[in-house]
Amino acid sequence: FHWFHKWRQVVQFEAPDAKWFVQGQTNLCYNCVDRHVKEGFGDEVALVWEGEPVGEEGPETQSYTYAQLQKEVARFANVLRGLEVHRGDVVTIYMGMIPELTIAILACARIGAVHSVIFGGFSSQAIADRVEDVKSKVIVTCDGAWRRGNVVPLKENVDAAIEILKKAKKKVAAVVVRQRCKNGIEWHEERDYWWHDLVHEVDDHCDCVPLDSEEMAFLLYTSGSTGKPKGIKHTVGGYMVFTATTAKYAFNLVPGEGQLYWCTADIGWITGHSYIVYGIMPNRVPTLMYEGAPNFPEADRFWDIVERHGVTQFYTAPTAIRAFMKWGDEHVTKHDLSSLQVLGTVGEPINPEAWMWYHTVVGKGGCPIVDTYWQTETGGHMITPLPGATPTKPGSCTLPFFGIDAAVVDKEGNEVDPHHGGLLVVRQPWPGMLRGIHGDRQRFVETYWSTVKINGKPVYTAGDGARRDEHGYFWIMGRIDDVINVSG
Repeated sequence: FHWFHKWRQVVQFEAPDAKWFVQGQTNLCYNCVDRHVKEGFGDEVALVWEGEPVGEEGPETQSYTYAQLQKEVARFANVLRGLEVHRGDVVTIYMGMIPELTIAILACARIGAVHSVIFGGFSSQAIADRVEDVKSKVIVTCDGAWRRGNVVPLKENVDAAIEILKKAKKKVAAVVVRQRCKNGIEWHEERDYWWHDLVHEVDDHCDCVPLDSEEMAFLLYTSGSTGKPKGIKHTVGGYMVFTATTAKYAFNLVPGEGQLYWCTADIGWITGHSYIVYGIMPNRVPTLMYEGAPNFPEADRFWDIVERHGVTQFYTAPTAIRAFMKWGDEHVTKHDLSSLQVLGTVGEPINPEAWMWYHTVVGKGGCPIVDTYWQTETGGHMITPLPGATPTKPGSCTLPFFGIDAAVVDKEGNEVDPHHGGLLVVRQPWPGMLRGIHGDRQRFVETYWSTVKINGKPVYTAGDGARRDEHGYFWIMGRIDDVINVSG
């Protein structure tokens, strides 16, 4: 990684507070984009994008080299500065899966602004809650987004959120709108701006700001089981090192080898932050973004994309894999998937039946499967096989990543016998760990650091139940705070 100023100390830790790469200065955007341009790889492809609609000519696709992306990101960074966005200010982003979403978050990272990305499926009330929580003055959105051939009215939802905020006497100064679907939208001259108008008025040079390793990189809201969403705080240095390192080893990313990596998540979730953008780009392997649904216009859309683009690493969720199984093998087997090297799964434990189907039907028995366990709060992979190196068991996320001290314990902090269930805890700090919940220190301590103490010191409690088998492999059993509704 590039550091503008080398750190003095790797870690300081006094539970629950950690500092990583103390007094180091770096920049996430510089390590994702500018470093590759400076090292002579500016003409290599950084980002490949495919839109959902399929016309007579096929789907719309676009690719950006590192040099092109550097210019686009610099332009939008200058736009944000023109809208009075300063270092440490929070920019709210509510967009579909288009290249400008990646450009917007990298532009924030470039100038030290904090981004808060809201998943495009969320309601206007959810937007209003999150904007109010961080006092965001600028919202970046689209007129609409494509989903299964229909338009999701993003701008309309933002307008409704702003009306909710007005009633609470809160003001949003600017809404930047990227035109995508050309659906009819209301326009408010005093606050609305077209993306294309603003980027034409600025130049394409903007230096990356050297940021302290512990400055906030972004906030990402995770639904709280008690209702009010939790704004999880991640910082620049530790998160950068952890996501890029986990990505490199879990997916076997090798620059210059013709790889193309595809994670099917939305950037509105942590999986998209870490394993579409921030973990992949520093490794100089192109990352693919797809705008739409897996079954539009047909149930083979994902496999069609893999075949046409020559995807080498494919990362998706068990829910999707079970849907593919239900839709039928023929949608997979009619495509040439021989480019695939590594298959990944994320989001929940994968049942052994789905694991075996993924292995035999999609991977043709030749691709290692990395079943990655982690959370919004951990920033990156905590427990995962390393492809081709860790013997795998269908349904187990296997062993902890380098430096992760995970254990299954009882309420008193004692490790439980193999095959007995217990609480999943992490006993030592790691670089990608959350640094708090925005504006709620007490909730941070209560949620993650008050359930289990070992030798009188609190340890990180993931909120998941787990067991370990006789080989030390971890099996995640599910949330410990789940509520099951009976009779509807």
